[in-house]
Parts: sequence; structure tokens; C-alpha cells
Amino acid sequence: MRLVVFGLTISSSWGNGHATLWRGLCAALARAGHRVTFFERDQDWYAETRDCHDIPGGALVLYRDWAEALPQARAALEGADAAMVTSYCPDGIAANDLVLEEGRGVRVFYDLDTPVTLARLEAGEPLGYIGPHGLRGFDLVLSYTGGRALDALRTRLGAERVAPLYGHVDPAVHRPVPPQPQYRADLSYLGTYAADRQRALEILLVEPARRLPRRRFVIGGAQYPADFPWTENIWFVRHLPPPEHPAFFSASRLTLNVTRAAMAAMGWCPSGRLFEAAACGTPILSDRWEGLDAFFTPGREILVAGTTEEAVAAIERDNADLDRIAAAARERVLAEHTADRRAADLLAHLEQARRPARAVL
Repeated sequence: MRLVVFGLTISSSWGNGHATLWRGLCAALARAGHRVTFFERDQDWYAETRDCHDIPGGALVLYRDWAEALPQARAALEGADAAMVTSYCPDGIAANDLVLEEGRGVRVFYDLDTPVTLARLEAGEPLGYIGPHGLRGFDLVLSYTGGRALDALRTRLGAERVAPLYGHVDPAVHRPVPPQPQYRADLSYLGTYAADRQRALEILLVEPARRLPRRRFVIGGAQYPADFPWTENIWFVRHLPPPEHPAFFSASRLTLNVTRAAMAAMGWCPSGRLFEAAACGTPILSDRWEGLDAFFTPGREILVAGTTEEAVAAIERDNADLDRIAAAARERVLAEHTADRRAADLLAHLEQARRPARAVL
């Protein structure tokens, strides 16, 4: 199969969750004998932090503007079995039009940010990657978020055939490695700064750090403001490229997952960090959201907290207890949430979309 993708980025993991997901998915598709051509606008902030320069078994096309990309995009579509546009593609509306007008294979839209898309739609804010006709005309609409978000894509944006395609992990990349002392933490958090995660981050990490001054806390990520409420026992690691994630997680006695507000409200939206940390054999403490128990069993494969007291209790658990939780989560991830598993899901959805009958998934 030949798949053409118009996306946000695969070349830089700086400040976004798209790149790591696409790298794992492309590698899994290549292992299965398929080819992906990924079109990415060459934006300065990604060029400065580029940590991927090619796609195994595929092609990365960097372009400066849509006019430059158009001839090559048209040529790629001619031989493609499927063509996909993703959320936050800088030229999403133009790419949608091109795929719907000239795509000869299965025409797909993949929303990796469905709760944000729906929240902006509800607020009347413009969507730079979905035009006035919504998602009508696509043979398949995939969503990083399941549950009621799938119904909203139908009713609000006109999607006819929808299916979830959740995040995943590449076990060849994310696996237990020897811990490095600079990342050592009793509780860590890895994520780009987001204002709508700040309250939960303060409840579940900053305040526990104040209450447990002898414990070591580490935050890794990008775009943190100067007025972030640091304490003396919270260490900061600026943006970590994906190859460093296993070392970061493997040095954590426990790591924290905090979900964006719109995603937590919608539910059924597991962060890729959940799967990465679990694959590295690191126990996870997560905020609460609907659907979490479909991916991990609370209390057995993951710890869940909504208050500072619950977070402190998780940090104070003994090592044997945390090791058992980590082992169970890793087993679950390797069985159900790998890049190979998601690639198989994608291929099955594409095959289903080839059929003329309308399906409700």
C-alpha cells in the first residue's frame, strides 16, 4: 500500500505530539511492506529543532509553501492507495480540497486533536485545517479520541464513516534502559507547557513537591514560562528529543500524566506518553478521565489521582508495589498498544473504507 500524508510534522518533536506518533506508525507500516510519503511545510521553528530527516521505506517531502508542494503532491496522489490530511496541517484546507478532488484511493482525514477541534468549533473559532464543508466527502475520518467524540464528528462536521485510531508506542524505541542520574526523580513529568494543564500539574506535582522536600521532582518539556512556580526540589530539563525519552522515564520512580482540559472533558484520549512510559517499565500516576480504564486497569496497571493527598500517597508507595504496577502496564502495552498494532488497525480501517456500503463504527 502507498499512503500519502499531509500533516503537521514528522521531522521535529519540538512542542508537539504528532511527530513521535507518525515515526512509530511509518516504521510499522514499512515493516509490513507499505510506503508512506509525508508532506510537511518547512517551518522555521521545526527546522531549528529537526531530529528526524527521513522515513524508513518512505519519503519526507519538505516544502516552503503550498504552490511549491502542489506539483509533487499531485504526482504522489496519482499512485496512492490512500491519501490523508491531519489536524493542524498548516495547509490543511488546501490539502483537503486536493485530496477530495484528485485522490484516487481512500480519502482520509485524521484528527489527532479531536477535543480541541470540537471545542474551537463550539466557540466559533476558525479551524485552519477544516474548511466550511467540514469533513463531508472523506471516505474515512479517524480520530485520536474515541467515545462520544466520534458521534460529534458525525453530527458537527458531517463525517460519514468514523473510527478511533489511538496513540501507540514503538517498543524498539521505548524500552527500559539504564537510568541516567540527571533525570533521576521520585516523580517526573514530561510534556510541553499548556495553560489548561497547569492547575492539575500544580495539584499533582508542584504541591506534592512542597510537601515532600526530601523527594526529587523533574519536569521535562518546552515552552515553560518564567513565572512557573518552581520549588527547590523541582528540576527542569528543557525539550527532550524522542531518543532521550526512555532514559528520562527509566530514571523515574514514578511518572505523571496530565491530560489537556478539552481532552480530559471529552475522555477516551490516551496520551502517547502513557504508552511510552509503560513500555519503559515506569509506573504511571494519571489524572482521571472517562475511558482510562479501557487502556489500563486503575490500581493494577496505573495509579490515578485527583488531589494532592492522592498524589502524595502514590509517591510514598513502596518500591515493590510500584514495580508490580509497572510490570503489569508494560505487559498490557506490548500486547495492545504498539505501533505495529495501530498500523494493523489503520490498514483494517482503510480496507473497510474501500467498501461502498456506509458503515457505522
